Amino acid sequence: MNPQDVLAELTALQSGDVPTHGGATMAYVYDSGRPDVDELAAAAQVAFQWTNALDPTAFPSVARIENDLVGAALALLGGGPDAVGTLTSGGTESCQLAVLAAREQWRARGGTGRPRLLLPVTAHAAFRKAAHLFGIEVVDIPVDRDTCRADPSAVVRQLDERTVLVVVSAPSYPHGVLDPVGQIAGLAAAAGVPCHVDACIGGWILPFLDDVPEPFDLSVTGVTSLSVDLHKYGYAPKGVSVLLTATPELRHAHWFSTAGWPGYPVVNPTLAGTRPAGAMAAAWAVHRWLGTGGYRELARSARQATVQLADGVAGIRGLRVVGRPVATLVALAEDGPDGVDVLNLADEMTARGWLLQPQPPFAQPAGELPATLHLTVTAATAGRVDALLTDLADAARSAAALPRPVPDRDLVAAAATIDPAALTVAEVEALLELAGVAGGALPERMAPVHALVAALPRPVAERLLAGVLGRVYRPSVSG
Repeated sequence: MNPQDVLAELTALQSGDVPTHGGATMAYVYDSGRPDVDELAAAAQVAFQWTNALDPTAFPSVARIENDLVGAALALLGGGPDAVGTLTSGGTESCQLAVLAAREQWRARGGTGRPRLLLPVTAHAAFRKAAHLFGIEVVDIPVDRDTCRADPSAVVRQLDERTVLVVVSAPSYPHGVLDPVGQIAGLAAAAGVPCHVDACIGGWILPFLDDVPEPFDLSVTGVTSLSVDLHKYGYAPKGVSVLLTATPELRHAHWFSTAGWPGYPVVNPTLAGTRPAGAMAAAWAVHRWLGTGGYRELARSARQATVQLADGVAGIRGLRVVGRPVATLVALAEDGPDGVDVLNLADEMTARGWLLQPQPPFAQPAGELPATLHLTVTAATAGRVDALLTDLADAARSAAALPRPVPDRDLVAAAATIDPAALTVAEVEALLELAGVAGGALPERMAPVHALVAALPRPVAERLLAGVLGRVYRPSVSG
């Protein structure tokens, strides 16, 4: 087999993927719509594909790249004279390091018992993963049922001596709304508790917009750290995010160093050891090429498309926009007596060439949040909003004529009696068969699966979801 055949094989593998460009995939990918940006990023990534960012003394270029990108982020996001930062592999790692640093500082201050993380229910799941990894109790903070913003009064009620961190979102991923950052950060500061702003998805677009309702960055009193992804609206390839901290001490709290082995001394600023420099170099190159003017143009284009989309949805019977989107994320829910089931709507849009992300209903004390359909709008979507709205209206009519997906009652009742921790892999497989998920392939229409996930007890649903992914990742048989 020659190299061309190998590359042709990879191209064939990609034929089943959703498109990464063109604006029709409205989750997971961020397309500037500019081929020059993609070409520059690819060239920079190739130039640094063999560089190991593990050791900046061996590769000083990566230290310069990191310092430049952190400096740019601090200038954009209100960093003070003592603020510093770290490049990470993505938003999940940035969020994990923010939680780790807060826990370590809490311990250094003499904190005892099990640490607690105050987390709005709309905060990204990365924080729940961090709490799981670092032995921290998650305290759910409800959000307003209508605005979907975190409730400051609930934060006040939960602040105590075991609280290591309060999290707010700018904006939240599920609904694209901005939490009351200033109010919550101020309350946390008064109690001596740090506050992290998750601006992974909004941090590189909100500063370029004129209609952001309130400050959200490191300039806000009480905000001690902030995460922002360059592989989202920084339009860099996947694998680069920035964690900003208000002080060097807070940054040091998530570093790891050891001389306690016979090998080379190790200092890791992030969870990883080896760090690929390709995405860092690509982010640096794109930032240098676009500059403030280029980013502002792309941000305003995406925002204008978002406003046009939201206005257009208002004219589609049975649908509404949830909350007040402040940037480029939109959540659609059914509206009124003729409400369109959004799970069926997602399948109908998939059939029309669009990927929209279903989000299940969520129970909380302040009132259940409805099932929604998530759309991430990028600059590449700007020229396709009319087509999107046309297909959305047509899909809504088709979805309205379909029966709502209703899970099997006996299966749901049986699931309520299951201890998910005791389930074996074989038992999970059997449950998936009963649920209609057979073999390694997922059903063509996913609405029944999403409806079942929403109806099951959360721990059981999580175990079954892991089982579904286990079916996707199965070793290939050589031969």
